[in-house]
Amino acid sequence: MSPVFPMLTVLSMFYYMCLRRRARTATRGEMNSRRAIESNTRALPVNVEIVQYAKEVLDFSSHYGSENSMSYTMWNLAGIPVHILETYHPGAVVRILACSANPYSQNPPADVRWEILWSEAPTKVNGPQARQFTPCIKQINFPTNLIRLEVNSSLLDYYTELDAVVLHGVKERPMLSLKTSMIDMNDIDEDEDDEKYGCGMDTLNKQFSVVTLREWPTNGYFDKLPYELIQLILSHLTVPDLCRLAQTCKLLYQHCCDPLQYIHLSLQPYWARINDTSLEYLQSRCTLIQWLNLSWTGNRGAISVSGFSRFLKVCGSELVRLELSCGHFLNETCLEVITELCPNLQELNLSSCDKIPPQAFNHIAKVGSLKRLILYRTKVEQTALLSILNFCSELQHLSLGSCVMIEDYDLIASMMGAKCKKLRSLDLWRCKNITESGIAELASGCQLLEELDLGWCPTLQSSTGCFTNLARKLPNLQKLFLTANRSVCDTDIEELAANCTHLRQLDILGTRMVSPASLRKLLESCKDLSLLDVSFCSQIDNRVVLELNANFPNVFIKKSFTQ
Repeated sequence: MSPVFPMLTVLSMFYYMCLRRRARTATRGEMNSRRAIESNTRALPVNVEIVQYAKEVLDFSSHYGSENSMSYTMWNLAGIPVHILETYHPGAVVRILACSANPYSQNPPADVRWEILWSEAPTKVNGPQARQFTPCIKQINFPTNLIRLEVNSSLLDYYTELDAVVLHGVKERPMLSLKTSMIDMNDIDEDEDDEKYGCGMDTLNKQFSVVTLREWPTNGYFDKLPYELIQLILSHLTVPDLCRLAQTCKLLYQHCCDPLQYIHLSLQPYWARINDTSLEYLQSRCTLIQWLNLSWTGNRGAISVSGFSRFLKVCGSELVRLELSCGHFLNETCLEVITELCPNLQELNLSSCDKIPPQAFNHIAKVGSLKRLILYRTKVEQTALLSILNFCSELQHLSLGSCVMIEDYDLIASMMGAKCKKLRSLDLWRCKNITESGIAELASGCQLLEELDLGWCPTLQSSTGCFTNLARKLPNLQKLFLTANRSVCDTDIEELAANCTHLRQLDILGTRMVSPASLRKLLESCKDLSLLDVSFCSQIDNRVVLELNANFPNVFIKKSFTQ
């Protein structure tokens, strides 16, 4: 289906999603009339209004469900829509964008433009009930069939759920010009785009480059300020603001280009504008950089492997933390470059980098200084992971959520227990085959664990004693997620109350075996507990929640009453 000029109706969890649209015809008569219009352009009105829905989800950062399921996954966002749009905990959509490039085009344009259609701060809607969300979007001067939604759930009590997206738009007659000149980057309204995004890529790249500055005899009051104080003031500016300020005078140019201003640099907010040229301009400013966030950037050819490698060759030696979430330009060469050029790296985030081939993860084992490793939704396989655990014994934080290519999680847990004695947080969300044997090895070897996520692990059963063993071996636990494990029972809760008195957060969503009495013991024992999720716990009804809220007002008790 060809692109259209959009007017959007959002019908509904993800940090971001990219959607391809498909036209939908309401009636056969409407379809026939449209065919007549398209076949006889001379006697027709200029525009034809059509309605489209999401045909396919092209990309996303995370979702609640498993990779091979249709339940609670972003795949549900595509398809013929329903009347209810945001279906659970609405108010999380904060930005809607349209892309000038057709993702299925054989000849993609050199310049790809993302235009903001609508943007607002996150809102807290009273109640989790469904609602229809129909924002008033900005008109754009190019057709599109690729829409991106960005979600911020920071104000919500729980995950948001979206169901579908409907696009109302106008399709122009074939005779009208839709050439790429209509989307020249120089046509961007600078004031509006600066307010929404910071600046256009062409403008940003020009601002990165050296400019000719006018000579002035003095710098006014700036001559009276210590260099360090000016640096401190400028540290509150965004990257585009630093680029603009650098064009005012030589003194401020010196300050704005000082590598000390770029010790911590996040380019994620400018993901749509960052490319090889941007990284090249930034190289001289980032020679001392320690923390770099390139999440969401570089997709669809914007950053090449060679461009990324050149940047790290100049700027990687001091890197301690590298965030590359959803970086689909990454391949095995990139991981090899990271391990060779970033000798001081301690934190690496590859969340949802699902284009990296399984064998490439072996390179990570070379970074023995790693303390934090995020591999959520990657294709890391068992051999590579065992090698990483064997050589990266300094690991303190590890995420393996939804890593579906690991065949034996018990073996992985045993290796963690033997090698990763400093582990403090571990995410095993939806690991498909860990058993009480693996849990026993993990609990015996990683006794510093403070956070453990075993949500949606179907092979763990309370009757084996795995949860009581956890409670007795891990007295430092502060956060424990046993989400959707229906076997969790009173014995498990009482063991947590007796042994894990520092517990701050507990999720037992979905259990049918926990009674109000055991929850009272837990709340009385764990004075630091601030969040307790008992949604869909059949023995915990509205009356019980109200009673617990009255007796323990400092604890937020999350409960869905739909049984």
